[in-house]
Amino acid sequence: MTRFGYTLMTEQSGPKELVRYATSAEDVGFDFEVSSDHYFPWLTSQGHAPYAWSVLGAVAHATKHVELMTYVTCPTMRYHPAVVAQKAATLGLLSDGRFTLGLGSGENLNEHVVGERWPAVGERHDMLAEAIEVIRALLSDDGPVTLDLGHYRVDSARLWDRPADGVDLAVAVSGPTSVARFAGLADHLVAVEPDEALVSAWHDERRTAGLAPSRAIGQIPISWDTDREAAVQRAHEQFRWFGLGWPVNANLPTTEAFESATGFVTPDDVAAAIPCGPDLDAIVEAVSAYWEAGFTDVALVQIGDEKQQEFLDTAAGPLLDALRSAAPGERSAS
Repeated sequence: MTRFGYTLMTEQSGPKELVRYATSAEDVGFDFEVSSDHYFPWLTSQGHAPYAWSVLGAVAHATKHVELMTYVTCPTMRYHPAVVAQKAATLGLLSDGRFTLGLGSGENLNEHVVGERWPAVGERHDMLAEAIEVIRALLSDDGPVTLDLGHYRVDSARLWDRPADGVDLAVAVSGPTSVARFAGLADHLVAVEPDEALVSAWHDERRTAGLAPSRAIGQIPISWDTDREAAVQRAHEQFRWFGLGWPVNANLPTTEAFESATGFVTPDDVAAAIPCGPDLDAIVEAVSAYWEAGFTDVALVQIGDEKQQEFLDTAAGPLLDALRSAAPGERSAS
């Protein structure tokens, strides 16, 4: 059965608000919650970027049963993978096994702050593959772990507190190259476009490698509001970067660059790409593209902090009912 999640959007809300939204999202019936992990918002109008791991620690304490996930963490530049492994293990314990570590090759926007050059995509994939090896070793080995992989060295490292059952890893992919590289290294797929070919290729790679079926976890922005015009305006002000595509979004270095790159995007462009307004059927139709493409999990992003609590209090429950009524039953990952 398709599972539906709520996005803790660190770029548009402060840390205390995010914890409050997380508890409301659990109460209203979301199956899981994902958190972005950014140092910058994409646009100045979003206005926030608290530290995701502190927020998730508080959320793990404030919630009881909802699953948690980073969507996604880059374990290659801003964080050394050994530190990411420690954070994931700690959160796995705090959440009583409810945490999945979502990983990706990162965005210049968040990684340039440490003063290193931004590598080309092939090198970023090499770094991510090595980082996964480090994280796997530390999560599964009593230690000490010593590795010299090229990009990363680990010297006599050990995680003293880690879940007995480990932590699942999900990896963001965007095309056949990244699918072939990471399907055998991760437990689950992450993608932000409803691409059936991508999901099928991922499962084919895993089946060929003799690996177990996995989840395919997607994400879609929505701009719910009782006033459609206000919903479109808010989506344009805060989410017009969304349509630039991964190759652009991964490489722009600052919010100012995103402001410039999205200067040509109109409110009509945004409204054509993102369901805006009070029509829940329109949202269900947009989300249905993901389960039709084979995604097992879909996280919703409600755009705008100012409408977040109202969305959770009034619209989220009926929307979840509508989504669950429309979604297919138990889906095989094959």
